[in-house]
Amino acid sequence: MSEGLQAVDERTARELRGLARVLVRSGYADHATITAALTEAVSEDAPAMDPAALVPLLIGEAVVDLNKDAATWPEVTDPDRLDAVLAELERRGLVVVRYTSDHHAAREVLEVAEQPTGLVFFTDTDVWHAVDFGMLELKLWHPDTANVAPGEPLLEDVLALLRANGLPATFDEGRIEVILSWQRRVHL
Repeated sequence: MSEGLQAVDERTARELRGLARVLVRSGYADHATITAALTEAVSEDAPAMDPAALVPLLIGEAVVDLNKDAATWPEVTDPDRLDAVLAELERRGLVVVRYTSDHHAAREVLEVAEQPTGLVFFTDTDVWHAVDFGMLELKLWHPDTANVAPGEPLLEDVLALLRANGLPATFDEGRIEVILSWQRRVHL
């Protein structure tokens, strides 16, 4: 890989590798999405490089690193537990939007839902933060798009469910902060 990034400075190479890492490890982005995002980043940040040559190298390096790490993960990971929590919230009538581009896209899903009890969502950049720092921000809204507030039953129920599934969570500044190791198995 170092040969592929020889023509760019160390900082740019590190940033491109970092982007490839979070995109691959997210477990939500498919190969086409990852390729498009990296192609755009290479074109903007390293215009002297050929994205068609560099992007597959970046993806390949990230996948190899992920597969090496995944061999040491427990059978059930924190993202597996998170998926179970999100499925339970859906059974309880909440709209769940995973890995969305922003709150506007999440709101659009909420607006077409029939009699939702609320909305829980997280964005792509929330997942990237979880990959790098072990904390995922969940946003929790009432059906009218108002944020939940401390002490409200909806918030307390979601926090209790996360904690019961081994995911430490606290409410801070309008969001739920879930502490987890982002060990999501990926099949690219």
